[in-house]
Amino acid sequence: MKISVDLTLSPLSNAYEEHVIDFIKALRASNFTVLENPLSTQIFGEFDQLMPFLNEKIKDSFLNQDICVLTMKVVKTDRSDYEPNF
Repeated sequence: MKISVDLTLSPLSNAYEEHVIDFIKALRASNFTVLENPLSTQIFGEFDQLMPFLNEKIKDSFLNQDICVLTMKVVKTDRSDYEPNF
């Protein structure tokens, strides 16, 4: 089953930028399709491969920060090729 995941990592510290960049670079280094915009990062793939990968990367990110918020939305479809038609 293909999924689309929208992620927003929000470290609650003054040095937040470094943690966000490291998280995005870890996602980019995968074999999954990754799209970025100024507000969030999307990653697309098969549920059974993508979710364990995200679990590992989120845990790694959390271990490197004192306090952090991660907002995640999961959609049951691959929306990587979405383009507005209006």
